[in-house]
Amino acid sequence: MPPELFELSDQIALDPKQFIGIPIALVGAIFLSLGAQFQHRGVTKVEANTHDADKGLSVRQLMALLSRPSWVIGTLMLGLAIVFQLTSLGFSPIIVVQPLGAVALVITAILNSRISHVKLNRSSIISIVLCVGGVGLFVLVAAFTAVDKPVTTTDLIIILIVLAIVLLLFAATFVFLRKRFKAIAYIVGAGVLYGFVATLAKVVISRIFQAHFEWLTVLALAGLLAAAALGGYFVQNAYASGPPDLVIAGLTVIDPLVAVAIGIIVLGEASQAPLWANFAFLAFGLVAILGVFGLARYHPQAQR
Repeated sequence: MPPELFELSDQIALDPKQFIGIPIALVGAIFLSLGAQFQHRGVTKVEANTHDADKGLSVRQLMALLSRPSWVIGTLMLGLAIVFQLTSLGFSPIIVVQPLGAVALVITAILNSRISHVKLNRSSIISIVLCVGGVGLFVLVAAFTAVDKPVTTTDLIIILIVLAIVLLLFAATFVFLRKRFKAIAYIVGAGVLYGFVATLAKVVISRIFQAHFEWLTVLALAGLLAAAALGGYFVQNAYASGPPDLVIAGLTVIDPLVAVAIGIIVLGEASQAPLWANFAFLAFGLVAILGVFGLARYHPQAQR
């Protein structure tokens, strides 16, 4: 076998122990799907009782969610999903396990259709296929062309600066334009923020295991919590204005695309990838995002 093929196989071959992260991530996807369904039910009941979520959920409404058993159960399930996701990251690379959350989209679409008695139309099914297929092909190309690289101090500083800018932009946009926010706006915002959460979680876990816990790690942890808090608020507002499978579509598509994009642009994980791979990243990413917007437009519950 030529030396180049040996080098390529070394880059893409997983250690047997790394396969453990795959079933763990799949269990997390199941909890993510169930948690989304329960949380959506709690949010819609609170929104129906107050009728004033068009400007974003208020503090009173957020507190009312704590009294809804369905929302509390959903939150606990989402907490378990996060635990399984972080555990899977401890075994496998982020590029392998992060996109497996797309399984939750299929489960959520089936569950929501049965529970709400709303049959998915042809356009919605095509949109779901575009979401899952686009993410799957995006990751497949990345797995064969990307190289796992450690996050340097400079890389982490760049990520934190970009995150600070993103947080300010989303916060300012929400404050001044929240009356015009629709489900898709909340979903895109949450997906982008959770992409940073996944990346920073991997960084913080690695630094803790390496006993490299200093001020920059603390700052990364603070950024992670800030992004998770604002992203979580956006998710609850998305539940109030859209079906749960649309919310999960945004999170399981935009989240991994952002996380992988950070790896490609900031960390240089695709620096050795051929030119065709870069075009493939762009094409498959656009296909997945097109599926999200298609679901937002053609989903029967979104149309209502």
